[in-house]
Amino acid sequence: MNKRMIALAATVLLALTACGNESVTRSGPEASLTGRTFLSTEVTENGKPRPLAAKSQVRLQFTTNGRMSWNAGCNTSETTVSTSDGRLSLGKEITSTLIGCMGAAQEQDTWIASVLSTKPAWKLDGDKLVLSTESTTISLLDKETAQPDLALDGTKWQLTTVVTGEAASHQAGFEKVWMTLNGERVTGSTGCNEFQGTVARDTGKLTFGELATTRRACAGDAAAMESLVLKGLKGELTYTIDGSTLQLRSSGGGLDFTGPR
Repeated sequence: MNKRMIALAATVLLALTACGNESVTRSGPEASLTGRTFLSTEVTENGKPRPLAAKSQVRLQFTTNGRMSWNAGCNTSETTVSTSDGRLSLGKEITSTLIGCMGAAQEQDTWIASVLSTKPAWKLDGDKLVLSTESTTISLLDKETAQPDLALDGTKWQLTTVVTGEAASHQAGFEKVWMTLNGERVTGSTGCNEFQGTVARDTGKLTFGELATTRRACAGDAAAMESLVLKGLKGELTYTIDGSTLQLRSSGGGLDFTGPR
């Protein structure tokens, strides 16, 4: 092999080695957060575990347009964010939902806002993100690893929220409402009557046909809930699955469901 061929082979080997290393390594402050969502796995304050409110996690979402949203179990807030110099720096204008949180949930909203306002340092190692201040450390894991999306088909989706316009309602009895999709069929319960019907699919869309229900007489809250469910499962709806949550939306509102883990 002549010198030119040896040099060329060495160059190709070096390039392949560099590509291999790049595909394996995704860590350090230069790694990208854009387009990713992280869920907390551990929180410490002054070196000791800080318990979070029951059934809650810190959730951070970094969008592709330079913004970040966060939730710690109650309200969701959003603003622009800078990740330069290894720190999270929030913008001045912050928007937030206005859910009336009580007790531990309200305190936790205030706490996470305070932590994020101090420009915490951040470090990303693969799917693991760590935020740290002088007293607080929040360890998080990429949602795709921590909580992969449930399958649309075969999951027993249980109603959690009815959205009308910009208002979202959570009512006692919603846990009795469920549906399961399998191909072109949908079955479920309005909380009073069972139903079944057909559903057509397109990318990000479900189109429900007329639903047939059993004939049990419903009264009061049960009748009102059944009306909301049947109205919500009508015609063409967009759908998204985020972890264990299924959202169905039309121009006037929608329904939120959750699936078992």
